[in-house]
Amino acid sequence: MKLVSAKEMQSLDKLAMEKYGIPGIVLMDNAAKAVADSVVRKLKHCQGNKAAIFCGKGNNGGDGFGAARWLESYGYDVITLLINGDYEDVKGDAAIELDMLLKANGRVVYVVTEEKGFPFVEDVCVFADVIVDAMVGTGFAGELHGFYKKVCQIINASGKTVVAVDVPTGVNADTGAADEDAIRADTTITMQLVKAGMEQYPAKELVGELSVADIGMPANLLAEVDSKKYRLTAAIVNKLLPLRSKAAHKGDAGRVVLVAGSTGFIGAAALASRGAIKAGAGLVSLLSGESVADLLAVKLDEEMVHALEEDSYGELSEEAVNDIVERANAADVLAIGPGLGTGKRTQAVVREVLLQIEKPVVIDADALTALKGHTYILNEMGAPKVLTPHPGEFSRLTGISIEEINSNRLELAAKYAVKWNAVVVLKGAATVIGCPDGTVYVNPTGCEAMATGGCGDVLTGIIAGLAGQEITLQEATLCGVYLHGLAGSEVASGNIGLAAGEIAQELPRIRGLLDGWLDYEELVCNPAIKMLE
Repeated sequence: MKLVSAKEMQSLDKLAMEKYGIPGIVLMDNAAKAVADSVVRKLKHCQGNKAAIFCGKGNNGGDGFGAARWLESYGYDVITLLINGDYEDVKGDAAIELDMLLKANGRVVYVVTEEKGFPFVEDVCVFADVIVDAMVGTGFAGELHGFYKKVCQIINASGKTVVAVDVPTGVNADTGAADEDAIRADTTITMQLVKAGMEQYPAKELVGELSVADIGMPANLLAEVDSKKYRLTAAIVNKLLPLRSKAAHKGDAGRVVLVAGSTGFIGAAALASRGAIKAGAGLVSLLSGESVADLLAVKLDEEMVHALEEDSYGELSEEAVNDIVERANAADVLAIGPGLGTGKRTQAVVREVLLQIEKPVVIDADALTALKGHTYILNEMGAPKVLTPHPGEFSRLTGISIEEINSNRLELAAKYAVKWNAVVVLKGAATVIGCPDGTVYVNPTGCEAMATGGCGDVLTGIIAGLAGQEITLQEATLCGVYLHGLAGSEVASGNIGLAAGEIAQELPRIRGLLDGWLDYEELVCNPAIKMLE
């Protein structure tokens, strides 16, 4: 599913009018009817008859005026408010919708522009069974102030069902950032295409059930959308997942070399290797320092464990470089970093390995730390690569604050994927995958129970395990992130208490569902995104 920015959506509206000859008022009234129909469904659900529609003076308000007219034509009891503006402030197609509403049976639109109107706003919210937020929409950026802020506070405190038009007031449609008093909608009706910020938190939580309304834009126009942002879907993953021949043997299923583990951190190595095996890798070789290799050999069953030379400080020695490179180049893929350690000598080994490796490599955890101040290595590498940082690790690599990263996840993941010629998995809610050509995917799977140690190690193993099965590293990453989240959501019991190893154990069943061409999103996840009929 393609995602767009507010600016890209505005360009589509303009093209629809100028190139395809569709009047703007037609698009607006189609949007208005979609909103009205959604409100009807909500009113029937709550067995109510009264709707309050809060409109701004821009196009979002125009959708609201039109929705009010449609609802009244259906026989519902509607109160319409124009917030923070007067009739003459409403321009263009929104003014046409306002005029049609005012002429429909002499309807009144209440103008609320002063603080003394707040008690009236509160009374309206008490009156309503359903409240429609059509105040600001995609034009919002920054913070709510003054009048709008207070109205949003009143609506949120009302406890009534709220339907937002296009995007809740106070939510940035591009980044997903939101004011603390942004509208908390039960349902959001967005027009034609999902806005990129709606797939990021906190926006994803504020939009509630997200429905996409077809407002009559031609299919040819939508195909012209110049956006490189996508929502990762079951259909995409299903097409990318490798198929396995019934006559396959372990050598056909991918050879993975994993460099991981150190004193006190053998669990990370075990989880990553288990992720690779459960993702379908035929052979997994775990390379760990000699001080922990014997422990891992006892702990693990299917994995082949090899001891790497260490120096007198218990860190990987220079001799380990050739050992790792030789074994990795004889395999299909290398994964490096989980629990490996951050000592200076070990970090130097990591950097040298990355410069010499020829096979695709997954760079995670302590291997990412080794690149702090040395990101030039990424551009000197000849091997395909994927980086899997959480926001803290991404901050160390880029020098950008965590706050700024979380406010611009899609843009930054895409930017640095291009800069480093790498696939960049920016983990978090929601995880974003940037690709070297600037394409970026938002992953919809996963849950809050996955906020626990070891989940990232399992993901590293999954990506590596898939990459050894005759698909590209980028394809393996998209599939791995999606499957990792699905497995986590499926195995979680509530929002806490998930153990990372449970995700790996769930993988074969989850992948089996997708291999069978079942639409997992519809049958199991029951996502909040749907197309309105």
